[in-house]
Amino acid sequence: MKTISKGLCIIISVIIVYACGSPNPNMDVSGQDQLKSHEVEGSLRQTDKAFEDIIYVPIYSDIYLNRTNQSSLLAATLSIRNTSLTDTLFVSMIDYYNTEGSLVKQYLDQPLFLNPMATINYVIEKEDTSGGPGANFIVKLNSNNKNIKPIIEAVMVGTDGNKAFSFLSQGYSIK
Repeated sequence: MKTISKGLCIIISVIIVYACGSPNPNMDVSGQDQLKSHEVEGSLRQTDKAFEDIIYVPIYSDIYLNRTNQSSLLAATLSIRNTSLTDTLFVSMIDYYNTEGSLVKQYLDQPLFLNPMATINYVIEKEDTSGGPGANFIVKLNSNNKNIKPIIEAVMVGTDGNKAFSFLSQGYSIK
């Protein structure tokens, strides 16, 4: 009887731990990765490349809080916004680099499309320390409109005890 009770306790513990795990913040309501659900089938046409830009977006995975160099981990959300009322924006690269400048992850296998006025977000979870305090994204954009003005930003959110804080970093064209 002790063995059955012990085994049951282990199974219940595993279920509780699994149920308390955080869901992937990059999944949409249908359970698909947000980026995958916007993939372009095939490659971009030459007419979709009239506008091209490469954007550097600073990400702060952790920041220092006091003189003793105590740091706090942050969650970061990369937000790519198509501000056009009429034109589609294409995203052909989202690469994540760490503080040392080494590539951590390439997020796209295929270009993505953003319909007019649409937004995609990608979350780097608080527990993901792979980027370090000087992490960044490189985002490559295309459109058939040379005058398009997309907005690419990152929002970082953290806590220190019972205090919460957030701040924004803007993307910069480096083309």
